Order: sequence, then C-alpha cells, then structure tokens
Amino acid sequence: MSQKIVLLGANGQLGLTLTRHFKTLDHDLIALDRAALDISDETALRKKLGELAPDIIINAAAYTAVDQAETDDLDARAANAAGPKHLARWVKENNRWLLHISTDFVFSGRSHRPYTPDDQTDPLSIYGRTKLEGELHVRYLARDHSLVLRTSWVYSPYGHNFLKTMLRLMAEKESLNVVDDQIGTPTSTLGLARCVAAAVEKRPTGILHWTDAGLASWYDFAVAIQDEAITQGLLTRAIPINPIPTSAYPTPARRPSFSVLDKADTIAALGCHPQHWRRELVHVMQNLSR
Repeated sequence: MSQKIVLLGANGQLGLTLTRHFKTLDHDLIALDRAALDISDETALRKKLGELAPDIIINAAAYTAVDQAETDDLDARAANAAGPKHLARWVKENNRWLLHISTDFVFSGRSHRPYTPDDQTDPLSIYGRTKLEGELHVRYLARDHSLVLRTSWVYSPYGHNFLKTMLRLMAEKESLNVVDDQIGTPTSTLGLARCVAAAVEKRPTGILHWTDAGLASWYDFAVAIQDEAITQGLLTRAIPINPIPTSAYPTPARRPSFSVLDKADTIAALGCHPQHWRRELVHVMQNLSR
C-alpha cells in the first residue's frame, strides 16, 4: 500500500541515497532539505507537516560536523536534539510514525563486544551528546510511534565522506597516515537505505542497530579503498598507507575506540541481512565511477 513519506535531510548523503532508492518503491516520497524545512523551528515544522500530512517521517537531518560541534554546540543541539523533540511531539499528537537516524557516537567505545541497543550510552563528544539527547526525546515523547535506528561510519557515492576524502588524498599525496586503533564498521548508504525501506514496511518501535557486516579500523578501510580504486581504474598508482595511533592524530572531538554495533535484533525484526563492508564498498565505488 502506498504511504506518504516525508524525508528530512534530503541533501545529505543518506538523504540522496534514500531519495533514489524510494523512487523504485510504491511510496509517495517528499524529500525536504534544510532550506525547505528547518526542523529546529517548531512553528515552521508544525505548519509544513500539517500541510503535507505524512504517514511516515524519516529524519536523516542532523548536524554531523563532529569536530566543529565542540565549539558550535548551540547549532548542534538545535539540529540533533531540539529538532527530533519537535518531530516526536508531532507524530505522537497526529498518530504517525517516525524513523530517526542516530549514531554509534552515543557510546564511549570502552566495550570489547558489539554494542546492543540496550547497552549503556556514554558519549564522549558534543556531537554524541546532542545525538543522544535527540534519541531520548524521541523515545520519551513518541515511544509507541517511533524507531531510533543507530548506524556508524556512513559513506556513499554522494557528498563528503571518508571514501571520497581518501580517493582525493591518494591521488594527491605520496603517502598517507591513517588511524588504526579506532574499530567500527564502514556502512554504505546503499545497504542502509534497504534497511530503512524494510523498517518503513514494518514500522517497528524502539531502538535498532544497522551497519554492514564485519569490522575494520580506519586504516583497514583506507587500504581496502585504495585496492578497490586501483582495481576499478579510479587510481593509477598505489601509495604507502601507514597505520598510526589516535594519539598521533589529535582531533577536537574524542571518538569511541570501539563502536561495532550488534544487529541481531534488527535482523530478527526486519529480515534484513547485511553484506560484508568489503562487498558494499565495491558497489559504492562502482556507483561512484558512473
């Protein structure tokens, strides 16, 4: 059955992927960027959603400049906490359903096993704290009308991300140093979009996790990117990639050192089965080269 869906954050890398993916499905998707609707403005949000009357809202809008958030906490909180709060109130009052995208940055990274949706949160950065605040608003205000879907290390053929930065630097530099002691899972927006579509069909509530399968360090990811880029003809030469500790590459925001997410509940609830991140990387880079 066709459903009217409003997608927020349409110009982000996940938003662009979702817009393309949902064109193949039997849904009426209205994709809105920040210029069309700033979710931190509750008056504007209520007016716009009242006019559109969606059945489902997918919130892929967020402040994602992790390091900049350390000195721009007001804007980060407006997008990542206040916006989800306004959306949660609206879906509860209007008996609609919200899918809210969140992040592995809500965890500290001190675990030595994949994080489950029920594990204790303990963010290390302003970005992580504001994303957790958004989660809490959604869960408290719209518990029976929402799903929080956490993901990690997202990249795509679109926008700015680690993949595209690495390809640029590999073409420009004679060597690269990449952190090897932060462990997570690279996640293609192509696979994430399939999971979002499955969630839209079943409308579960609560918190679920989605990433590609497997795990890697940023160093592992960079090496795989170079190997695949040479295979696909996107790079003409290999350069040395050197593993370094986080301490050798300080950043304003602290990152979790281990943020692998457990997807067992998602697989059971939605029937989605993740592909290994190396396979998804091939697909993303094939789309990149078109």
